[in-house]
Amino acid sequence: MDHPPRMPGWNGFVPQPIRKDGAGATDNGPRDVMRDLENPDMLVPPATDAGTLPNMKFSFSDTHMQLNFGGWSREVTVRELPIATTLAGVNMRLTPGGVREMHWHQQAEWSYMIMGKARITAVDQDGRNFIADVGPGDLWYFPPGIPHSIQGLEEGCEFLLVFDDGSFSDINTLSLSDWFAHTPRDVLSANFGVPDNAFSCLPDKQRYIYQDKVPGPLETQIVSDPQGRVPLSLTHRLLAQEPVVTPGGTVRIVDSRNFPVSTAIAAALVEIKPGGMREMHWHPNNDEWQYYLSGTARMTVFAGQGTARTFDYRAGDVGYVPFAFGHYVQNTGNVSVWFLEMFKSNRFADVSLNQWMALTPAPLVANNLHVGPPLMNALRKEKWPVVKYPPIPRA
Repeated sequence: MDHPPRMPGWNGFVPQPIRKDGAGATDNGPRDVMRDLENPDMLVPPATDAGTLPNMKFSFSDTHMQLNFGGWSREVTVRELPIATTLAGVNMRLTPGGVREMHWHQQAEWSYMIMGKARITAVDQDGRNFIADVGPGDLWYFPPGIPHSIQGLEEGCEFLLVFDDGSFSDINTLSLSDWFAHTPRDVLSANFGVPDNAFSCLPDKQRYIYQDKVPGPLETQIVSDPQGRVPLSLTHRLLAQEPVVTPGGTVRIVDSRNFPVSTAIAAALVEIKPGGMREMHWHPNNDEWQYYLSGTARMTVFAGQGTARTFDYRAGDVGYVPFAFGHYVQNTGNVSVWFLEMFKSNRFADVSLNQWMALTPAPLVANNLHVGPPLMNALRKEKWPVVKYPPIPRA
């Protein structure tokens, strides 16, 4: 070969780390062009970026896939995203009939159903049981220590699990099969009052996910319970919830006020339409863990003392914003961005930059920023979680 191979690109385009003002230079060395195309604001950061903020993005596509007969799982924890100390996430798929075995956690479990349908079961500390079917846009919540199971129905399912501990791993949970495999047979015999040979076919290790038959209709699976049913519903239909609608998109907020059992995790499902932006804001109660469901977006995180960094996101990515850091999320594509904001808290809370300025004496704001009537007259006393860009004036 007389020359090195041409660098691949998208339709022949190879992005270069050169800003419009001329800062930067070409990168002709070995590089991952496809990765650069996915992260234009990391390759060419806005001139306003500065400082050394840590990484606040990780893709589920870069995680280890745990493959089982009956489904798969993958997770993003502090091992993958070190800054994400408050929450961890698991993306899981179950086949029709596939079972996430009977188990429990030391952490709270909050889940969003992405596609398909599943049946969940649980029993609380007072012996009250719960069984329900969940579909796209539905949530479930299991408090710490409450045993439960998940099974895919006719079409299988895929969902996001969120736990209130960044160090959590779904592989290291407390499972029924694992406990039986590590308990002497004579102890099992004494506990259940049956002969040793009743346990002759026990699994020798944790099953985790396994294949089973699709269960029958929900009404045929109800188990009569003399203690009654769990008093607070463990499920919530988030997509059926009336959204907050603004010109730039929609927001559905869910926390202990409208999903009372969810005392450890609060969330918002946000839609940003093309030309829209999740407004400049921050959260006064905890860090934010994000999961992107569709579209492409960018987010700049502001940490104070002249420090800010911009990241690009797409479906399947996890984003993170430390407590009280200012940020926005901007739709960079031509379809709606849908993403989840989640917090280790019983309540959702955010502070709007626009609303704060509007509810502060005008002379103070104007003199603080050296701004005049065009901005001051545009401030809103009502919060708009998602805004739409004003039309660009014609030359």
